[in-house]
Amino acid sequence: MTITKNIIVPGKHLKPILTDVFYPNNNSSKPIVIFCHGYKGFKDWGAWDHMAKAFVKAGFFFVKFNFSHNGGTIEQPFDFPDLEAFGNNNYTKELDDLETIIDWVCSNPDFKNHINLSHITLIGHSRAGGIVTIKAEEDQRITKVVSLAGVSDFEKRTSTTGELEKWKNDGVKYIINGRTKQQMPHYYQFYLDFINNKERLTIKRAVSKLNIPYLIIHGDGDTSVLIEEAHGLHKWNAESTLKIIRDANHVFGAKHPYNEPILPTHLDDAITEMIHFITN
Repeated sequence: MTITKNIIVPGKHLKPILTDVFYPNNNSSKPIVIFCHGYKGFKDWGAWDHMAKAFVKAGFFFVKFNFSHNGGTIEQPFDFPDLEAFGNNNYTKELDDLETIIDWVCSNPDFKNHINLSHITLIGHSRAGGIVTIKAEEDQRITKVVSLAGVSDFEKRTSTTGELEKWKNDGVKYIINGRTKQQMPHYYQFYLDFINNKERLTIKRAVSKLNIPYLIIHGDGDTSVLIEEAHGLHKWNAESTLKIIRDANHVFGAKHPYNEPILPTHLDDAITEMIHFITN
C-alpha cells in the first residue's frame, strides 16, 4: 500500500490544500474515491485514515484533503491553528477546493497508471455531504456520489432568524468548539456568499437533478444531523439509495483522537455499504 500524506496542492484562494493519497502497490487502473471532511473537521480526524486503508484493501485509489480554509495549516494540518482562515471559509470556496482536487488527481502524471478516470466517486461527511452532491451534479466527470451523515439544507445553517442584523453590524459571530474550546469565528462574508450563490447552493436542487447513482448513509442515532434530513434527500431523488445504520451516531462510533487498531463497528458497516455501492 502506497500512502503519501500532506501533499501541498495550490488552491484558488491563496491557501494550500493539504492532501493525502492511499492506493494499492500495483499498476492496475483503480476506481477513484475522493473524501471530503465536514464542518469543524479535517482529513486526519479520528478514524479517517483507517477508512482510507479499508478502501485501499478493496482496490480503490483513495484521496482525502483539508479544505483550504478549514483552519489547519501546512505545519499543523489537524485542529484549528488558523482561525482567521476558518472565519473566511464558505461553501463556494469548498466547492472550488474540491474541483481543484478533482483536476489535480485526474491530471497528475504520477497517478496515470493507477487511476481509472471513468470511475470517480465523491464521499462527503456532514456538511460536505451537500458539497459533494452539488459538485457531482455540475461536474460530468463524477460517476457516483455518497452523502455520509450529510446535511440537506445549507440555508437553515447559514443564519438564524433575528441574528442577521447583529452579525452584519459586528461583522463576525462565534461558535464554540466543544472539543478544543476555541471560539471559532464566522465572518459575515459567509452569509453574503450564500445569498449571492443561493440557487447553486440549494442542496435540494442538486439532489433532484442528479442523474448518477446516489447513496445516502445515515445513523438513526445521529443527534447532529437528524435522520429526517436523510429521508428528505431520499425523497428528492427517487433513484437514490438510502442505508440507515442502526444506533449509529454522527461519526459512526469514531472519535478524535482515535487510537484503536480496528474500525468502529458502525463506521465499518458504513464503509461496507459504500464499497458495495461503488463496485456494483
